[in-house]
Amino acid sequence: MADRKGDILKYNKTVYQAMMMITQFGINMLVPIFLCSFVGMFLDRKLGTSVWMVALFFVGALAGFTNVFRFARKIYEKPAKTRRRSSEMEKHDEEKN
Repeated sequence: MADRKGDILKYNKTVYQAMMMITQFGINMLVPIFLCSFVGMFLDRKLGTSVWMVALFFVGALAGFTNVFRFARKIYEKPAKTRRRSSEMEKHDEEKN
């Protein structure tokens, strides 16, 4: 019974972590787009143009994509480092014996 409860808690933890990562992907993408778009709208109103909102929207999209790319790369690099450390520890243990 205790094993099953522990498995359920581990499963819930991974589900919550996945939901948190998905939310963070969305925030990392949307915040720069909205900020740049609003700054572009402000500049268009002040300057009487209609170019800045579109231009800054694309700048925000590029910044958001860069944020998401960096975040994803950071997530996928951590397991590789952990694997390297464990394989180095195994080699070290083999050398001792």
